[in-house]
Amino acid sequence: MKTINSWDDIPEFEDEKEEATFWSSHAIDPRLMNAAVHRQNVRESTTITLRFDPQMLSRIKRLARHRYLNYQSMIKQWLSERLEEEISKQGE
Repeated sequence: MKTINSWDDIPEFEDEKEEATFWSSHAIDPRLMNAAVHRQNVRESTTITLRFDPQMLSRIKRLARHRYLNYQSMIKQWLSERLEEEISKQGE
């Protein structure tokens, strides 16, 4: 069994069968999983204020509802994804 030590080691899958085959011979390192778990009793965030155009905010909220997400969490997810993308571009 091969251990996954980085999220980058997980490939894009064409279908569920390919994914099942991959996971039958791979496992995620527990330390990687623990690092990904959000600890609710630890507050490691800072509150900020952002001003949005009302129509844009309405569209974001609608999209979040469609995805069954809290709109603030969705915005944080988007920012996190973009930050990782920008950081990886710097390393190239």
